[in-house]
Amino acid sequence: MSANQEQQELKKLLSPRHIRMIAMGGVIGTGIFKGSADTIGLAGPGVIFSYVFAGLLLLIVMAALAEMAIVYPGNNLRDLIQIALGQRFSFVVGWVYCFMWLTVCVIEIIAAGSLLQYWMPNVPLWSLCLLCSLLVIGINLNNVKYFGEIEFWFAGMKIFVIIVFIILGAALLFGIIPNEQSTPALTNYQNFVPNGWGAIFASLLVVIFSYGGSELIGLTITETKDAEKVLPGVVKSMMWRIILFYTLPILIICGLIPWNQIDPNNSPFVQVFSAAGMQGASHFINFVLITAVLSAANSGIYGTTRMIHSLSKSDGGPKKLAQVNKRGVPILSLWVTVLFLLIGTFFAYLYPEQIFSYMLAIPGFAVSLIWISICAAHLKLRPKYPQEPYFKVWLFPYLTLFAGLVLSLSFVLFLFRQENLPSSIISIGFLVAAIIASFLMKKKA
Repeated sequence: MSANQEQQELKKLLSPRHIRMIAMGGVIGTGIFKGSADTIGLAGPGVIFSYVFAGLLLLIVMAALAEMAIVYPGNNLRDLIQIALGQRFSFVVGWVYCFMWLTVCVIEIIAAGSLLQYWMPNVPLWSLCLLCSLLVIGINLNNVKYFGEIEFWFAGMKIFVIIVFIILGAALLFGIIPNEQSTPALTNYQNFVPNGWGAIFASLLVVIFSYGGSELIGLTITETKDAEKVLPGVVKSMMWRIILFYTLPILIICGLIPWNQIDPNNSPFVQVFSAAGMQGASHFINFVLITAVLSAANSGIYGTTRMIHSLSKSDGGPKKLAQVNKRGVPILSLWVTVLFLLIGTFFAYLYPEQIFSYMLAIPGFAVSLIWISICAAHLKLRPKYPQEPYFKVWLFPYLTLFAGLVLSLSFVLFLFRQENLPSSIISIGFLVAAIIASFLMKKKA
């Protein structure tokens, strides 16, 4: 290996426990703590079907990713897409993925600043956003082991809250702990699908995107010891985690609070903790939400930096951006990410309502594209494997085809939803720009 190649290599400092918790933390975020109010309001208690079905799609996609990682060890998510679908396709998908994570970073940093204002109402929003930005930048300046450790504890806190919520909620639901209602609230389940199955499918589009970020483990492969051995175990345990950490809380919320009385502006978790007599519930949930959004921003900087590094290594960006420092951090890629993060946050601060309405649905666009690309890569590579992997997606090619088709349909419907129109225009514009750039890159090469 040449000195230049050594300068481009990331260090394998992530352990199996880091990967397990990064995968778990990717699934558990603001989508459950706050976004569940929107999905329940849209579909009623029957939204549980959307969470389970979206979980099955996620399981298929992650299993396909793990299978390919076993057959082609040492290759991350973008590398696998390039092996299957070519450099141009991976170039486009890679830069769209970077765009998504930059968008997520901006949204989450502003959200973190806004949540901190709950405790510090007199402190300007811009200064709190700057503080949050410096925190996540500082984490990513260290070697990847620190990123893994921070995400380990972030995910641990979120899991702890979910478990406490399930125990308290179940006690309230079955009358073990007295609440405002004189009897257990199991009668709230009587009308399980109040808005019809059309509403269930509409909520599915939202729920799929709330699982976005799980594919981040595909970028950790090149920095994980024995990644090809770790990933199958992570995937196998993913289904029960989704059932435990999504479906049980949703059932408890719908059992305790009539679905049409849930305030979309407040976390349903606050209402349940308040019913249990925890007067400080709002402070507790605010802390958890801050943890969730900082975790997302932290992952966003990591994901963008590693994707830029991966693209630059294969001539998809300036070669200098592929260089890493002594700590194994692609430092120039990180500073490019930070620059765009600060610019985006500045504009979001100046024009909060306009920026948020334009950016909010962009992650959904990119998540769909990435998941569809993973399915397409799996369909293309599976017949060409040099050897049989010990872990395989079941019922190939039918399950992979099924997941790809459902995701493609969701993607098309997502683009044409009225409320997503501004985001769709921006996303399609960036996609077209990336496609044009891929042809220019090819000509230059």
